Amino acid sequence: GQQNDIFSPCQLGGSNLYSAVDSNPLSVYVMHPFWNSVVKVSAHTWLAPNLITFNGFMFLVFNFLMLSFYDYHFDASGMPPAVCLCGAGCVWVWCRLCVGVVQVLDGVDGKQARRTNSSTPLGELFDHGLDSWACVFFVATVYSIFGRGPSGVGVATLYYILWVVLFSFILSHWEKYNTGILFLPWGYDISQVTISIVYIFTAMVGVETWYEPIWWNFHYRDLFTFMILGCSFTVTLPMSLYNVFKASRNNTLKHSSMYEAFLPFLSPVLLCLLSSVWVIFSPSGILQQQPRVFYLMVGTAFANVTCKLIVCQMSNTRCQPLSWLLVPMATVVLLAVTGLVANETLLIYVWTAIVILTHIHYGVSVVSTHTHTHTHTHTRYSVSGEYTHTLRSVSGEYTHTLQCQW
Repeated sequence: GQQNDIFSPCQLGGSNLYSAVDSNPLSVYVMHPFWNSVVKVSAHTWLAPNLITFNGFMFLVFNFLMLSFYDYHFDASGMPPAVCLCGAGCVWVWCRLCVGVVQVLDGVDGKQARRTNSSTPLGELFDHGLDSWACVFFVATVYSIFGRGPSGVGVATLYYILWVVLFSFILSHWEKYNTGILFLPWGYDISQVTISIVYIFTAMVGVETWYEPIWWNFHYRDLFTFMILGCSFTVTLPMSLYNVFKASRNNTLKHSSMYEAFLPFLSPVLLCLLSSVWVIFSPSGILQQQPRVFYLMVGTAFANVTCKLIVCQMSNTRCQPLSWLLVPMATVVLLAVTGLVANETLLIYVWTAIVILTHIHYGVSVVSTHTHTHTHTHTRYSVSGEYTHTLRSVSGEYTHTLQCQW
C-alpha cells in the first residue's frame, strides 16, 4: 500500500474501512515512487492485481525449489569448499532476479488495484495471505548462502530465527486486529534490499567470503543474526506495542479486555510450542535430518493461522482461540516424540504434505467463494449491526453475515 491508503466500505464488500500506514523512509521516498512509475509504464489496465500477486509469489516458490535441488540439506555452501552449483554465480544471480521481481510485483499489485478501481477484500486477503507464506521461503533461500557448516548457521539457530521472523510478521496484523489500521513494518523493504545486495555480492565473490571472520571470532553469520534479532526486538516489537498502546489511550482500541486483545497470539504460540517440543524431544533429531521440510511445515502452518486472523480483522469478527490444525498436529508430535512411529522422516513428510494441502484447500475455498460473482445483494440492519452479503455465482448462492460496527 501507499503511505496512507483508505478504501471505502463499498470497496471492501461492506465491511470496515481499510487503512494502511507505511512510514518507512525507504518505502516513502524510494520504493513507492519507483513502483508508481512501474505500474504506470508496464501494467496494462486489463492485468488483474491478484494475478500480479500470485506471479510474484510463484517466483519466490521457484527460488525455493531451485535451491532445494542444489542444496536440499543446506550443506552445499559449507566448508570445505562449496559443492554442486550452489557456489556458482549464476545461481545467486538468478536468486537476485527472482527476489527483485517478487519485490516489484508485491509493490505494484495494490497500486494496480487502485488504478483499475478493483480493490476487494479478496485482494487484501490474497496479498497478505501469500505474504505470510512467503516468510519461510525468504528465510530458507537466504540460509543456503551461509549453510550449516562450521562457519555457517546451525539448523536449530535458524529454526528460532524463523520464528522471530514469523512473529514479526503477525505483529502487524495483530495491530490491525486491535486498532483497525495496518502499520506496515519497516523491516520488510529494508530486508528485501539487503537480501538483494547479499545475493549480488555472493555471485561476485562466492560463498567462501562469508566464512571469513569480520573481527576475531565474529562472523558474518553473527552479523546477520544480530541484524534480524535487533530489528525485531528494537524496532518492530516496540512500534507495534506503541501503536496499540496509543489506540488504547485514545479509546479507539477495538477490544476492551486484554484477553480479547491478545487472543490472536494463542494459536501461533501453541504452534511454536508444539513444533519446538518436536525439535527438542525428537528421538532421531528430525530437525538435523530434515531441516528444509520441517521449516516448510512450520511456515505453512503459521500462514494458515495468520490467514484466519486476516479474515477476522477484515470482517470485524472475533478471532477464534484455537486453530483446528493444531489438534492433529499435537497428535503427530505425540507420535513422534514417544517413538510410536519409528520412521520420523516419513512422518514429517506426510504431515508436511497434509499441512500444505490443507492450506491450499483453505485458500481455494476462500477464493472460489468470492469469485465468478454475477450479482451482489447487500442488506444493512443498523439496529443490530448485522450485515448480510449475498453472492449469486456460477457455483450457486452464498450468503455471508458479518457483525460489523456501523
